[in-house]
Amino acid sequence: MIAIHFIVNPIAGSGKHRFSKTFLQQYFEVDTYKITIKTSNFKGHAINLTKESILDKAAIIVACGGDGTINEVASTLVGTTIPLGIVPIGSGNGLASNLSIPKNILQAFYTIKNNKKTSIDVGCVNDRYFFSNTGFGFTANVIENYEASLKRTLLSYIKSSLKSFREFDKRAEISITINDDSEVLNPFLIFISNSNELGYHFSLTPKASLKDGLLDVIIVPKIGKLKMLFFGFCVFIKKPNLLKEVKYFQEREIKLTRKRGPIFEAQIDGELAKIEEELLFISVKERSLYILT
Repeated sequence: MIAIHFIVNPIAGSGKHRFSKTFLQQYFEVDTYKITIKTSNFKGHAINLTKESILDKAAIIVACGGDGTINEVASTLVGTTIPLGIVPIGSGNGLASNLSIPKNILQAFYTIKNNKKTSIDVGCVNDRYFFSNTGFGFTANVIENYEASLKRTLLSYIKSSLKSFREFDKRAEISITINDDSEVLNPFLIFISNSNELGYHFSLTPKASLKDGLLDVIIVPKIGKLKMLFFGFCVFIKKPNLLKEVKYFQEREIKLTRKRGPIFEAQIDGELAKIEEELLFISVKERSLYILT
């Protein structure tokens, strides 16, 4: 008997998904699978639910939600042998898209049942994990507006981006030193990626890989509104380095030091994070998470 635990975010995506035991047992046969369903009700809840499932000796733990829910479940599974299953019912679904996990729920179920495991790299921001990307500057501001909108749609993401574009010059001043080398004042963007997709099929790092042991880093200094628009076009066509100010490189680790400014405002896998530490070590743990693909 295979113990399979489903951790469900009930408000992910449309918020209309129902994962009852009766529904799931149509696809996960009762004589083969022992099903447990848990509901995540607030930010961070899925972490505790996953810890409980590990103690209950679940053979497979499935995250049913968007990148935020997947991050919480996956973060708890890093370094274990328990594979992560994904049913991508969120809005962006960047990690699932990168791994070619179907958005169709029934097809995602069959992917889990096939039990084909792969291991992927995991990014770290001090003691927090990310699986797709983390970012500072414009991307963090977009996520802040996106979360405030309370809607998880592509249209809402576009509106949040436009709002961030209008308000970007009003941010508190911040100065960041990168690897004890170059100092950047009010950077437009610092983006560190483990995968090649942001969500909604947008990409800042189209060459990134989940399995190369490297992080792809993009740094864009302070730029004017016209160049911000041009950079947006470059991202749309998946050629962000067409903007000459873009600095792109790959590293196993990168250090960010806040010289000025009250906090690091970041997004981590599409979730807003306000970080008080002045020093961030961002690194990669190679092949440290098992996923069913």
